[in-house]
Amino acid sequence: MEDIEAIAALQDPVRRRLYEYVVAQGRDVGRNEAAEAAGVARTLAAHHLDRLTEAGLLESGSRRLTGRSGPGAGRPAKVYRRAPGERSVSLPARDYRTAAELLAEAAELAGLDAGLCAAARRRGESLREATGPCGSLEEAMELLAARGYEPHLEAVEAADAAGAVEASADATAAATVIRMRNCPFHAVAERFPPLVCGMNLALLEGLLGGSDAVRARMDARPGECCVVVEPSKNNDH
Repeated sequence: MEDIEAIAALQDPVRRRLYEYVVAQGRDVGRNEAAEAAGVARTLAAHHLDRLTEAGLLESGSRRLTGRSGPGAGRPAKVYRRAPGERSVSLPARDYRTAAELLAEAAELAGLDAGLCAAARRRGESLREATGPCGSLEEAMELLAARGYEPHLEAVEAADAAGAVEASADATAAATVIRMRNCPFHAVAERFPPLVCGMNLALLEGLLGGSDAVRARMDARPGECCVVVEPSKNNDH
């Protein structure tokens, strides 16, 4: 019943906008920022944010939003971020997680990693339907968002391969990659990381369709999907 009540808390349109905004930021969000993003008054935003916290969908804390400390830094403000864990409702009750964990355990014990990855790659290809290979990071963002990965663009410093031979001001170049805040297989991946993360990578390779424009590679980071999508090396300029 707790999951039903938590999900029901998102029925209010303002509350849902606030929740979606906080989740999309991937960091602590203050009441003023959330209110402005949702187009509501701060007091109303505070009420709904606290309701979402009570429902277990968000967690709250406090910190100084000025980035300063000591005298004159201001009082700590209440901030919110997505709560850990997941919520699901199935009527009648189903337990697909246990089935997935049993299948993953059996596959790992039997050494079926290669077969699982091949099946995942085929499934990714089938999810693309009749469309061609992914042609850009923007197109990849749409595909990943539709699959629940919660993608976002991130600027990184990519070391130039020539820099290993000769250091220069051009040894690094700005690059943009796609990181994903959500792993749809998180619960099973926690128990069987090599198996499930390898499956996830193969699935995304199939979804991208052997693109010459973008590629998926493993790059695990705490709290996010283990795969990153970036421009292909042969597509760099």
